Amino acid sequence: MFVTTIGVQLTPANVPYPPKDHPSAYWFDPKRGRTLHEYQLIYVIKGEGIFQSAHCSSVRVTAGNIIMIFPGEWHTYQPDKKNGWVVYWAGFNGVNIDRLLDHSFFSKKQSVLDIGFNEHLIELYRQGIDVANYQRTAFQQMLAGIVQLLLGTVFYIDKNNSFRDKGVVKQIDMARVLIRESVATNQTLEDIASQLNMSYSWFRRLFKQYTGFAPAQYQMEIKIQKAKELLASTNMPIKEIAYELNFESAGYFITFFKSKIGISPKAYRNKIHKDPYK
Repeated sequence: MFVTTIGVQLTPANVPYPPKDHPSAYWFDPKRGRTLHEYQLIYVIKGEGIFQSAHCSSVRVTAGNIIMIFPGEWHTYQPDKKNGWVVYWAGFNGVNIDRLLDHSFFSKKQSVLDIGFNEHLIELYRQGIDVANYQRTAFQQMLAGIVQLLLGTVFYIDKNNSFRDKGVVKQIDMARVLIRESVATNQTLEDIASQLNMSYSWFRRLFKQYTGFAPAQYQMEIKIQKAKELLASTNMPIKEIAYELNFESAGYFITFFKSKIGISPKAYRNKIHKDPYK
């Protein structure tokens, strides 16, 4: 990731937008809009205004909103004349953010996210501004890390805000406990959904929305973690470990383990016992 710009701007009430201190390279006419060749993450912390893009009809933005701008995407925004606004921004490019977009972490159709006032986000922007101003050795790597954390924090807050129903959160948390316990039992995911008084299709949908994993994928990740623990801390034969974790056969366990870890269970055990720090 390469950070192109980062800063903060106060636009007072009744001042034409963009104001005089607007970065010259990013000057635009709000009536005509613009298209950038980079991503931008704009955090409104005071005031309000409007935003519109090719994929997002005109929406009102207020304090606590994050605006996500995408490269090649026409857009425009400006604060209300009566209120003005205060915004932090960061511009960036790179394959990391491209991959996030490819995997639907962010969407052009949801360019405005309501995440509320968050001091941690503001502190990250401030750290980024300081790093950019001093430009010491490896400052770009530091900036990239800060922006990555900004994006991760925004994604985390947005996803958790979509689960404000404490009952649903409690059920998903219980499901994770039951799935961990199911590793050593014959309990199916359908059984777990039934215990939570959910249909399996609804359970699967909610679980994936909340955790990012389908229940079956989550269960297999837990099995791999447990297998690594048993290989490292016990002398159990590989066949017994496969049985303990309810794999169909030792052969399937070996094949699955190798596809996930890159080496066979036997090779993993030998590696761990040979060098306990790896």
